[in-house]
Amino acid sequence: MKKFKGIWVCIMAVGIFIFIQSGVAQSQTTTFKLAHMISTSAHYHIGALEFARLIHEKTKGAVKIEIFPAGQLGKGERELVEGLQIGTIDLVVTSTGPLGGFVPQMLVVDLPFLFRDNTHVDLVLDGPIGEGLLKDLAKASIHGIAFWENGFRNLTNNKRPVMKPEDVRGLKLRTMENEVHMEAFRNLGADPTPMAWGEVYTALQQGVIDGQENPVGIIRTHKIYEVNKHLALTGHVYSPALLLINEKKFKGLSPDLQKILMEAGREAAKFERKFNRDSEAKWLEELKGFGMQVTYPDKKLFQKATEPTYKKYESRFGKDLIDRIVGTK
Repeated sequence: MKKFKGIWVCIMAVGIFIFIQSGVAQSQTTTFKLAHMISTSAHYHIGALEFARLIHEKTKGAVKIEIFPAGQLGKGERELVEGLQIGTIDLVVTSTGPLGGFVPQMLVVDLPFLFRDNTHVDLVLDGPIGEGLLKDLAKASIHGIAFWENGFRNLTNNKRPVMKPEDVRGLKLRTMENEVHMEAFRNLGADPTPMAWGEVYTALQQGVIDGQENPVGIIRTHKIYEVNKHLALTGHVYSPALLLINEKKFKGLSPDLQKILMEAGREAAKFERKFNRDSEAKWLEELKGFGMQVTYPDKKLFQKATEPTYKKYESRFGKDLIDRIVGTK
């Protein structure tokens, strides 16, 4: 009897141990790595923090988003997207710039002067056209969660104020690795030079390039005012951003968690866009305070000068798609 009792105690002890271990396993937090290229004071990071908060709230702490800003996991956005594809990075916030090398159709949104204003942007990217572009990413083993925002891009340089297209001629300008942007600047007579974002400040400082182009928020938060004197508010391209996840990883998640990721990503998109737009006027005043000379060019002149870009890419993107974007109201 004593022997039987001893065996029963052992069985109970093992059972309790297994139960405890099971409980520990169930309570473990799943961590996703999210990477982006810009500073912790800029809009991508603010959006990423909100996304992480929403995920924590919606999963009751079961999922954690660990954020790696400012190029910690790669020298440029292309490198981050490649890391996403092979699964070394779980989530990435990136501009559309490098995605043309993976899904060419995505670059339709980078045509110059395609979007009229922020209202037009939201109608297109949050509607059927945007949904279709996100779905196309699956061809590159990427799952598109939502369109975030970089913003309307403007031109900075160290050579001269820019008021008309002729003022851009001869400028050596850093662009993203984006063939549509490069073609637009060639039409303006510039020398577009693709370069990873992590190298741009030093290249401007050393005079390797004359200027660059980015939304006001990036110009401010990355201190471009320290290495470029002139800012022209050309608004030549609206630059979307995207929140992306590895397709295989996404499909391996439970349907409930997939739904949470999509909901949180889209809620964070609205938050990030609002933050960016609400902050732009303040950032612009700060740039003026730092000594940047701001000009307000006639955008219609730049629009006319970059029209040949449409002719070159119309066959690739499809005139119907371009017309649908332009005609969205």
